[in-house]
Amino acid sequence: MNIAVISDLHLGSEDLTDSFGHDDGEFLRFLSFLERNFERIVLLGDIWETLDSRCPWVARRALAQARERHPEIARRFRRPSYTYIHGNHDLIAEQVDGAPERWSLDVHGKRFLFMHGHGHDRLIRVARHIVELGVCIGGWIRRAGCHGLYQRLDALDQARSVISAEPGRCSFQAWAVGVASRADADVVVTGHTHVPNASEHGSRLYLNSGSCSRGRFTYLALETRSDVYGVHHAW
Repeated sequence: MNIAVISDLHLGSEDLTDSFGHDDGEFLRFLSFLERNFERIVLLGDIWETLDSRCPWVARRALAQARERHPEIARRFRRPSYTYIHGNHDLIAEQVDGAPERWSLDVHGKRFLFMHGHGHDRLIRVARHIVELGVCIGGWIRRAGCHGLYQRLDALDQARSVISAEPGRCSFQAWAVGVASRADADVVVTGHTHVPNASEHGSRLYLNSGSCSRGRFTYLALETRSDVYGVHHAW
C-alpha cells in the first residue's frame, strides 16, 4: 500500500499570522500529484489554524473562516482517499468532523500508528487553555510586526520541547516510540515538530512528516509492501 503523509499546513485566515505560504492553485496541483501516486493521503494534524484568531477560544468559528478562505482545498480534503487526524491547532475538528487523535493501520505484517504528537507536550495536556491563549497572543505579536520577538519566543518554546533530528537527543522521538511500544506498533508516524525525520529505534521506526507550511512541500512516502519509507521535499 502506498501512503502519503502531510501535516502542519496551518491553513488560516490569510492575514499577517497566516503561515501557510502557498498559492492555493499550486497546492491543489501538489494534492493532485499525491492522489495520482498514492492510494491514501493522511492529513496528520494542524491542517487548519484555529488558535491565532484575534479573540481566544473561538476555534469553531476560526475553522469555518479558514475553510472559507481556502474552499477548494477544503473540498479536496473531503475526498474518500484522505484520512484526517487532528492536531492541537485544529483540535476542534474532533467535534466538527469527528477527526480522531490517533489512527492505526495493520498492513503487510506491520502495525502503523499515526498521531500528530502534541501529547508529548505536558503543558498542552494539563493546561491546554493557557497554551491556546499563548498562541493567540503570539498572533497579536505577529500582527503588530514584532517578528523578532515572536521568533525568540518560538525558539524558547522549541528548546523547552527538546526536539532534535538526532534520535538519542530528542525527547519527542523517545516519547513517540514509547507510545508505539504500548500500542504494539512497528512504525509510528507523527507531525507537530515541523522537523522531518526517519529514525530507527531498535525494532521500531519513527517517522515525522515535517511541515507543509511556509511554502514547503514536505511529505512522507510509505510503501508498505516493499517496506520503504522516506521524506520528500519536492514533487
